[in-house]
Amino acid sequence: MPIDMNNDDLRTTILKLKAREDSFKQLESIANLGSWEVNLKTKESIWSDQSYEIYGIEKGSIQPNLEIFFSLLFKEDLPKAQNALTQAMKTGEVITFHARIKRKDGQRRDILLSGKVIFDEDKNPYKLIGSTQDITKQIDMQREAKEFFHLIENTANEIYIINIENLKYLYVNKKASKTLGYTSEELLNMSVLDINPELTKDVAMSMVKKGLKDGKLLNKTKHQRKDGSIYYVQSLIHPIKYKGEDVFVIFDTDITKQIADEKLLKIQEKELHKKANYDPLTYLPNRTLLNEKLLQTISQSKKSRLQFALLFIDLDQFKKINDTLGHNVGDIVLIEVASRLKNILREEDVLARLGGDEFTIILKNIKNIKVPAQLSTKIVDAMKEPIMINKQTLFISVSIGISIFPDDSTDKNDLLKFADSAMYKAKDEGRDNFQFYSSEMTSLAFQRITIENNLRIAIKEEQFLVYFQPQIDASKNSLTGMEALIRWKHPELGFIFPDQFIPIAEENGLIVEIDRIVMKIAMKQFKKWYDDGLNPGILALNLAIKQLDRDDFLPTLIETMESLDFFPRWLELEVTEGQIMNNPDEAILKLNEIKNLGIEIAIDDFGTGYSSLSYLKKLPVDKLKIDRSFIKDIPEDEDDIAITKATIALGKSLNLSLIAEGVETEYQRDFLLANGCNNIQGYFYSKPIPANEMDIFLQNKI
Repeated sequence: MPIDMNNDDLRTTILKLKAREDSFKQLESIANLGSWEVNLKTKESIWSDQSYEIYGIEKGSIQPNLEIFFSLLFKEDLPKAQNALTQAMKTGEVITFHARIKRKDGQRRDILLSGKVIFDEDKNPYKLIGSTQDITKQIDMQREAKEFFHLIENTANEIYIINIENLKYLYVNKKASKTLGYTSEELLNMSVLDINPELTKDVAMSMVKKGLKDGKLLNKTKHQRKDGSIYYVQSLIHPIKYKGEDVFVIFDTDITKQIADEKLLKIQEKELHKKANYDPLTYLPNRTLLNEKLLQTISQSKKSRLQFALLFIDLDQFKKINDTLGHNVGDIVLIEVASRLKNILREEDVLARLGGDEFTIILKNIKNIKVPAQLSTKIVDAMKEPIMINKQTLFISVSIGISIFPDDSTDKNDLLKFADSAMYKAKDEGRDNFQFYSSEMTSLAFQRITIENNLRIAIKEEQFLVYFQPQIDASKNSLTGMEALIRWKHPELGFIFPDQFIPIAEENGLIVEIDRIVMKIAMKQFKKWYDDGLNPGILALNLAIKQLDRDDFLPTLIETMESLDFFPRWLELEVTEGQIMNNPDEAILKLNEIKNLGIEIAIDDFGTGYSSLSYLKKLPVDKLKIDRSFIKDIPEDEDDIAITKATIALGKSLNLSLIAEGVETEYQRDFLLANGCNNIQGYFYSKPIPANEMDIFLQNKI
């Protein structure tokens, strides 16, 4: 019965068919699949748009037919296509085969053909329908995979794939099997622990976790062959997917010869270094190594701002021993002298033999000239002990010259020359004694005694003054606080600078009382400024570690603040990096107690104390104070620029405030601002000034 369809219904049906056709074209394009049909009687064909695209023929440029398709096939694949068509016409079954075509543009394509013969009512074949899919990428990938597998199998490296959970081998290449002496089947029943004699499961699992976290792992290890022999390998370990599972692939390179060569090279280097840098008789550093050590000590002392002494030691009338008893006896004497000197020195000091009967000592980190004087006395006394050689008793004495860094010089050659000159002065004074290079050293020693005796009187009579140095936020040009700095005005000697008496006060324990005097004066003055309506910001006080060690420090601090009505939020205590690192765990406990009061804590002279970053993270610190030694040579010193930038970056990463001290030039200020350190202290803004001058400074608000 005919279907009654009006125009609207027909239009709707056509639109639906058109939409379906468009969807079908899109699907063909996505799958890179073209459809076609062939009239087996006329050989004419109908190709979909995607078929034209796959065959590389412009649609409408030809009338497609079966012969055109056959002409595109590689000659080797043409019989396969013809046979498949013949077979399909006989059996009526679907045919599927892989073939290659060469398009008109010269490109090769791998295609997968699927087709089916349609028969008429008389069971005669009259039409062939099917599809062509471009599988070039898949074929290329299969080909590359085969080539890669062949490469992996035959590479010169051992390659393994292991299970992450049980560490068993999932794959081993030929090289691995051949080198270890196991068959592939044997290795696939083993784990990495079976061929790594020094590897434990705990260590292996730790490496697995690290490898998963970092994405790769480089490791040196030993392998044990089936016959028990050992060889070394360098392992590159990567996490990958293998058969859908997370695994590790290991690339092992035999480095046994390299390890042996490295060991031999180290032995040779050690011997060469020993010959080049050590005296063959006493095994002490020679002149070459002494010069290197001296340069290192100068550099370190410049950063730490600590003194060191250079002692030049010469044996008195040693030539007589060589001339009368022979060089063999002289050598024994030199060895004995070297031994006695080593027994007297600290571990960090450097003892060297320059040659002949001359020795030198680098006495590091001395607090005052009393230290080298005491050591020299010990050396003179130690050498007076008789030396027994071949039933002969020998008596020797030494003359010692001393130069001091930086008082005498900061130059290596000058320090050696000056110590040598002082040694000759000791010989002129009758030998068997020591002399300093500078004649002023005696007066300095006397001055030290004078200061030490007068410190107690100064504390009792309150001869100390407190000066204040502003701390400025350079980005806003505003005052954030100030550091309280002590000055000693002696009634007869006049002003005595802190670096002259603070070390002595620290040594004899008077620093605690001095700190408390400064604390009280500074807090009282700050309270007055706040009461007068001025805003002095935060008061920064230096805190000596001996003060922190006292059990009564916190009660005294609290009592002082309460008696003056001084708020904890107004106070910042500065502790030096070097002092903290003497006993970091104890310092953390004490500083936490201070922090809990609401007082800020700053590390002073940061960068000079060789602190551990692991401890820095634990310390309850609010601020890092970049030491002036790194600032003063900017912009000339590239090392100081790099250190300052690194310190700023470190402070920011730890969420700490930063302040740079010793800023004296506009360039230094601008450099610090550009690199993120806004807080500045130094002569660029103001030198330390007394309270009455600070009144004016505060009123003017810079």
